[in-house]
Amino acid sequence: MNTRNEIRGGTFNGPTIQAGRIAITVVPQPPEPPPQVLVGRIPAEATAFQPRAVLRAAVDRAHENHGTVVLTQLLAGGGGVGKTQLAAHYARRALAEGTDLVLWADASEPQNVTALYARAAGVVHAPGAGGRQVDAEHDAACFLSWLATTERSWLVVLDNATELDTGRQDLWPDTAGAGSGRVLATTRRRDAAASGAARSLVDVGVYSPAEAIAYLRERLGRAGCAHLLDDTASALVEALGHLPLALGHAAAYLVNTRRTSGRYLELFRRRATALDRVLPRSADADGYGRAVATSLLLALDAAQREEPRGLAVPAIRLAAHLDPAGHPRSLWSTAAVAAHLARHRTDAEPDAEPSVDDVLDVLAVLHNYSLLTDADPAGPRSVAVHALTARAARESAPDSAAPGLAAADALLELWPQDDHGDLELTAALRANADTVRATAGEHLWRGEGHPVLFRAGNSLLEGGLPTAATSHWADLATTSERLLGPEHPGTLSALAGLGAAHRQAGRTTEAIDLLKRVAADHRRLLGPRHTDTLVTQANLAATYEQADRIAEATALLERVLGDYHRSLGPDDPLTLTARANLAACYARSGRTAAATAIEEQVLADRLRVLGPDHPHTLITRANLATSYWLAGRTAEAIAIEERVLADRLRLLGPDHPSTLTVGFNLAASYRQAGRATDAVDLLARVLADTERVLGPEHAESVSRRRWLAVMLTERALAGLPAEVGGALRDAARAIETVEPGVADHPEEFGPVLRAAYRLTADLLDHSQRPLEAADFRQRADRVPPGGRKG
Repeated sequence: MNTRNEIRGGTFNGPTIQAGRIAITVVPQPPEPPPQVLVGRIPAEATAFQPRAVLRAAVDRAHENHGTVVLTQLLAGGGGVGKTQLAAHYARRALAEGTDLVLWADASEPQNVTALYARAAGVVHAPGAGGRQVDAEHDAACFLSWLATTERSWLVVLDNATELDTGRQDLWPDTAGAGSGRVLATTRRRDAAASGAARSLVDVGVYSPAEAIAYLRERLGRAGCAHLLDDTASALVEALGHLPLALGHAAAYLVNTRRTSGRYLELFRRRATALDRVLPRSADADGYGRAVATSLLLALDAAQREEPRGLAVPAIRLAAHLDPAGHPRSLWSTAAVAAHLARHRTDAEPDAEPSVDDVLDVLAVLHNYSLLTDADPAGPRSVAVHALTARAARESAPDSAAPGLAAADALLELWPQDDHGDLELTAALRANADTVRATAGEHLWRGEGHPVLFRAGNSLLEGGLPTAATSHWADLATTSERLLGPEHPGTLSALAGLGAAHRQAGRTTEAIDLLKRVAADHRRLLGPRHTDTLVTQANLAATYEQADRIAEATALLERVLGDYHRSLGPDDPLTLTARANLAACYARSGRTAAATAIEEQVLADRLRVLGPDHPHTLITRANLATSYWLAGRTAEAIAIEERVLADRLRLLGPDHPSTLTVGFNLAASYRQAGRATDAVDLLARVLADTERVLGPEHAESVSRRRWLAVMLTERALAGLPAEVGGALRDAARAIETVEPGVADHPEEFGPVLRAAYRLTADLLDHSQRPLEAADFRQRADRVPPGGRKG
């Protein structure tokens, strides 16, 4: 028998060695654990793994701020955002830095964690573990005790943790006391339990655009396929929502099929193509283990079992038809949403309508399981679903019509009567309506076009977005004609909307042709006194006025206004609009007194009926200012225009065409009042905004550019006679800019050219060049008279 064992301090519970009559109990020293231990298997690093420096810096800062306290950090996020890869990066880094123990556990099932803890207890020789009877739970508890007392460094990673309750002490290492280790977990949950028990929650989102493109370049480059990434790279990563999992599958698909990113993007955007085809499991080159669609919806079964039970699935399928950039939280308080959830919930009596609290609770459940994000309750885009999660949810729905129709109904119910009251809300509603139009497709055209389609188109017009409005109404007109027929009221309404969009974009010829056709069809199908017929004729008259066909506009408006008075009454908004448009025609034809009288009365009526902040009230103020300007009442015009400009900036924003028009008119009034510097400075800002919003070739951009040339020349006169040469060059440039527009728009640009000629004559006189000066004065006299277009 070996009797050379050393006797050490501690509890005497070892074997007894007989030596004479003295019994000495020897305490065997447990063997030291190996210098460095890895328990479990760390996933291999994904090809072209992105370091995500910003995200790692946030994780590191949170860890460092806790000093020596054992820190439990939860990396929380939806499926496919790269939580596991980020945790694996930290596990590999810990090994490289010499951490004594690194344990990696698949925590999706608690028994997996218990078994791995028991195995680790044997590896580190945890006191009390490894008895004669195999007891995994006992050994796991011994391992947790070892973690809480050891001075050795350690890292425990719990991947895909689902059990976050504080009562599960058998899963979570103790974070109290000094400690010498760290717990890192990944989870889809973001509820209160995730941040309980002194845990630190770190939100893991998708790649940044730069990281997403860098990933594709590196991944394809390593495969010798860098040439497959063409100039559609930015569009492709945006379509994939910058989701790491989707990018990995897409890159593998490109390598396998040798498609260019542009060809792949075309396939991906086809809504008839299933997600599992463009992001198939066969393209799982990095061993994620699931198809993308499955991974994205993995937490949905668990969410469906949460209270209120049976609402998570119908709720996510409805949300899947809305804009991935977000929708208002107030949408979930609409009757349309409640009715949809009542019809499609699975764990309640049929048609048992959920309460408002139930609906908001299911929204919280979906957020807690990272199936959507519910951020600021007050924001118009506070609730958002990742585009690929939404697509997976839509494709999993047996009935694709009901959720889309419910989403459309909810948007329409939420839409305010007047867009100007909340510009951010209406912009979000338009974006969401556009998404519903794309995802629900022809389901929105059952019987007739869904009203939200037409409300969104009118909102684009009211918002001063002619390019988007033209595209929207053209698509509606084409679809309605194909599905409902060329004479259906929905088709005619869409064509009328397209005509209004053409007019707002300055394409008056196309607008007139289209509105004349629609007006004739309305008159034939609905009768001459029908409201739709009258509205189309009023819009046609407004387009005539914009095209300088003043006589035709005046005659048509006078007839329409009489019909409006008889059928709608004097205070109807349509009647007031027709009166205001007729006043504009009178002003354009030189009947300034009549125009002013009508506009003053319309302003009083609109203040009474609509209030001071309504866009139509502001338009009336601006028109009245124009009439004052034409009558030489410049000071009154300036006072009104300054007020209207401030109101439009506040209510409509700086980019609305109405705001730009008032800014231009105010600059012209400053010029007439002799405030040359104020006029030039304001018009320069208005021109820059006009070119940015409408484009440099838009008629308004061209007109304002010519006016600015003249105003700059006028201001240069202040330097006479010392700067005659420079002023003369500016005048020549002004003439060169203005002359081409006179043939097509004599009333607008004639006065501008005449002023430029006279300025040039004055400059030539100062230069002692009387013959040339006389020539320019004769040119000025030959320019036909014209007025200013407001």
